[in-house]
Amino acid sequence: MSRPLPPPSHLSRRTLVAAAAAGLVTSAVPSPARAAADARAVFHTVGRVKEAADGMVQYTWPGVYFEARFRGTGIGIVLDDSNNDYDVRIDGTTAATLVTPGRTVSWLRGLPDTEHTVRLVKRTESPWAVGRFGGFTAAPGGAILGAPGARTRQIEFIGDSFTAGYGNVSQTRDCSGNGGVNRNSNADLAFGSLIARRLDADHQLNAISGRGMVRNYNGGDPGVSYRTFYERALLNVDGDVWRKPDSWRPQVVVIGLGINDFSTPLRPGERWASQEALIADYASAYHGFLDRLRARYGPGTFLVVSATRPFSDTTTRIVRERNRRGDDRVRHFFFGDAALDLLGCDWHPSLSDHRTLADLLTEFVARLPLRW
Repeated sequence: MSRPLPPPSHLSRRTLVAAAAAGLVTSAVPSPARAAADARAVFHTVGRVKEAADGMVQYTWPGVYFEARFRGTGIGIVLDDSNNDYDVRIDGTTAATLVTPGRTVSWLRGLPDTEHTVRLVKRTESPWAVGRFGGFTAAPGGAILGAPGARTRQIEFIGDSFTAGYGNVSQTRDCSGNGGVNRNSNADLAFGSLIARRLDADHQLNAISGRGMVRNYNGGDPGVSYRTFYERALLNVDGDVWRKPDSWRPQVVVIGLGINDFSTPLRPGERWASQEALIADYASAYHGFLDRLRARYGPGTFLVVSATRPFSDTTTRIVRERNRRGDDRVRHFFFGDAALDLLGCDWHPSLSDHRTLADLLTEFVARLPLRW
C-alpha cells in the first residue's frame, strides 16, 4: 500500500542530531544572509537541481545528494530548509543527521587533520517545498579540494513511496506516536540507494509517494499522475522542466509504478468504468512512458519494469510486447515473492525489506549484459 506523503509533522524541530560513534562535535549556527564564496564549494551531484538567483541550489526529489572533498578538522554545510532531514556521511560513514535545520551553517568538527570526503543526502520527501543548499565550507586552517569525479556507472530509480523509502526506519506501522513519516523516512537507506552504493554508481531517486502511472492512491487527486511530474526539477512548480545534462546517461533505469494504480478498488465517480478499463489505460500509458524514456536515454539503456502482485501480469505483457517490437533492453523484474515484513509506516517496507529488495535487484542487474 502506498499513500500520499503528509505535510511536515508538528514534532519537527530545528536541531542537529549527531551520531556520536565517530566522536564528532556538531553545532548549528544561523547562516548570514549572504551566499559568500567561502560557503560555496566545488561539489558533485547528479540530482535534479536548479540554481536559484542567489546562487544556492534548489531541489525537491528525495535522495538528492552532494559530495565534496576537503582537508582539515571540520566541515560546514550551508542549508536553507525547514522541511527536510539530511544525513551527513564523512569518509563513507554516517556522522550526523540534520533535522529540519532551517537557514543554518551546520558544523562537524573534531576530525583528523587530513583529507576527507563529505556527502550530504536528503532523507525525506518534499514535493510541496523546495530545499536549498549553499555548499560546503572548510573549518579554519582547512580547504575545500577539487570535487569528486563522476562515477562511470549511473542508475535511475523511478517509483512511488516504496522507492522513496517512505517510513522505512520505523519499527511500527503506526508512526503517529514516534515522530511521523518524515522522522521515520530515509531515502539513503531505500533499496535504490543501497544498490547504488554496492555498485559504486551515481543515482537518481525520482520517486513520489501516492502517485501511480494513471491513478493515484485510492483514486485521489484525479487528473494528475506520476507522469505529470517526472520532467520537473521542482515538483511544486507547474510547468517546471529539469534540463538533463549530457553527463547524465544512466545505463539502467528501474521503473516501479503500479502499486497505487491497483492497491485500492475503483470508487464511484472515477473515470474508469471497470477494472479492465483501468488496466487498458495503465498499459497504454506505460508504453508511452517507456517511449519517453527510450527517446531520452537512447537504445543502449536497460529499462527494467519492476512489479508485484496484483499488476505483474499486466507489466509482463507490456514487456513482452516491447520485446516483440524488437527492444530487448526492456526487462521485467518481479519481486512479489519476496518475504517482506512491511513494518515501516503505514505497511511500507522496513529497513530489512529494503535490504531484501536491494539483494534481489542487485542480483538481477548483475545478470544484465552491461559494459560498465
